[in-house]
Amino acid sequence: MSSTRRDVDHALAYPEPPASPLWHRHGAKARPLTDAQKRRNRELLDIAQRTTRPRTPRPTEPLAEAS
Repeated sequence: MSSTRRDVDHALAYPEPPASPLWHRHGAKARPLTDAQKRRNRELLDIAQRTTRPRTPRPTEPLAEAS
């Protein structure tokens, strides 16, 4: 038997478990956006894509000692 056959991860040989029923939505669908809301979202997205945010410096001390 070759070494590559023994090195295979056997967990990958099994099928993926089915999705949880909690992942599926039940009930009412979301309300569609109005034209004004769509326009506002497009404007905010345009502004966000044009502006650059300053990077916040990382703390120099570890988080456990910071508090």
